[in-house]
Amino acid sequence: MKKFLLLSVLLLCTISCLWAQDTIRVACVGNSITRGWGLPEDYPAMLGKILGDKYKVGNFGENSRTVLNRGDYPYMRSDVFFGALKFMPDVVVIKLGTNDSKPENWQYGSDYEKDLTSLITIFQHIPSHPEIYLCYPAKVYGDTWGISDETITNNIIPIIKKVAEERNLQIIDLHSATDGMEENFPDKVHPDSQGAAAIAVTVYRAIAKE
Repeated sequence: MKKFLLLSVLLLCTISCLWAQDTIRVACVGNSITRGWGLPEDYPAMLGKILGDKYKVGNFGENSRTVLNRGDYPYMRSDVFFGALKFMPDVVVIKLGTNDSKPENWQYGSDYEKDLTSLITIFQHIPSHPEIYLCYPAKVYGDTWGISDETITNNIIPIIKKVAEERNLQIIDLHSATDGMEENFPDKVHPDSQGAAAIAVTVYRAIAKE
């Protein structure tokens, strides 16, 4: 009996290890939009449901975070950043830039390319060597908290595009995906459930290569 139980435990461990190896781990890196501010369900949770059981999606978003290391709340100096690294993702979806557009942060905009490149490089050098996707920030429909869609469009998106081309990374265009959805951004910055679903579907199509 003991021998049978031991073999059963070993078999279960083997199955669990094989399952874990087959599971694709997706880290959603971002700010309050990723975190799911004001929503019953955040976009990473929606993404996980769409992707299915083969994937494990982790939400590594935190309110107010910036790419800029001289910004007011730098992502690379947050606990969620280190959590994302420990998650050992196979895929990383970086959706940052919205808070960088605030005047108090964008005064350091000359650092944006350097800091974004540093963030990417750190993820590329973890043992799981993840595939990295860079997202254009979602559309902003007003000047709430000083967040500026003009800065996002004219400054931040071109830098993201440049870095993606230089590092051979795929872009997920959430700015276009959320265009024309003003009614789904109640405070002009954060999406409602329908807006979050649009983000989730767009990210899903990129990861699933659809």
